[in-house]
Amino acid sequence: MFNPKDIIETLANNVQQTASPFGIPKFMVNTWFKHASLPKKGEYLLFTGLMYQFTPYIEKSTQYLEKYEGTRMAGLLKYARHIPSYISGIGLAMITSGKEKKNAGQTLKNICSLLKKSKVDFAYRPDLDNYSGILLYDMGDQKGFVAHAKKVAQKLQKAGIKKIITVDPHTAYALKELFPKYTGINFEVKSYFELLNLKSKDCGLEVTIHDPCFFGRYLKLSDVPRKVLTNLGISASDIRNQGEFTSCCGGPAESISPSLSNEIMEKRAKELEEPGKPIIAYCPICLGNLKKSGANVEDLSTLLVRHI
Repeated sequence: MFNPKDIIETLANNVQQTASPFGIPKFMVNTWFKHASLPKKGEYLLFTGLMYQFTPYIEKSTQYLEKYEGTRMAGLLKYARHIPSYISGIGLAMITSGKEKKNAGQTLKNICSLLKKSKVDFAYRPDLDNYSGILLYDMGDQKGFVAHAKKVAQKLQKAGIKKIITVDPHTAYALKELFPKYTGINFEVKSYFELLNLKSKDCGLEVTIHDPCFFGRYLKLSDVPRKVLTNLGISASDIRNQGEFTSCCGGPAESISPSLSNEIMEKRAKELEEPGKPIIAYCPICLGNLKKSGANVEDLSTLLVRHI
């Protein structure tokens, strides 16, 4: 296990310098929209929080953490905060697979297609789409989180944004629950699947759904994706730990202890595989972590786009 203090200080330093937990400049992380022909004005602002875009970098970082966990090299992590964030960030960006970056962007394009199909009046402005700071909050750096959240919230407020569409549970929780509490700024926040209105179609398909902790336990939205799937003739098999009683995928632990993360992940993957059906996730962290187990898993948006 790595020293949590070293991880927290490194992440906090990166966010402070570059507004990214990995130190990668946003222009290198957020490129998916460039050929997507998205409107710049609408009732809702699509706010990705950059979480799907970060998944290839999370995977690459975790590979190195797994390699050095439990070795003498693990102790060197405490010096990472002394390296300018943009230098280490650009280095990470350069060694991360271009294919994985493209795949992460495709998920966001799928979500846009679903919103358009449902005739949702939304816009996307990359200048307003920023990381929420949620990892700082999760790891106990409340001061760092609040400072960053205020900058993000104030920028949205200044632009006149009132209604926001999120695409992942971590960003949804941050904007819906934490921003009002710690910044005093409120937005009407909807997760994209809450706004979907897709035509019924008998797919004759059954899947197993992995509910993310934030959607299942805290925001209590796990019934909504099931309703969307039902309208397309797709049923969800029941498992023991689902909805408000869902089990963690192990992803949140990977920055502290990849071995612990893998242990939790393997246990959860086994639960999800019991019905013998394709597995659906609707969180980028859960999706990436469950894929590492070798499970047959794909994102909710990928399944929906294929069947509309």
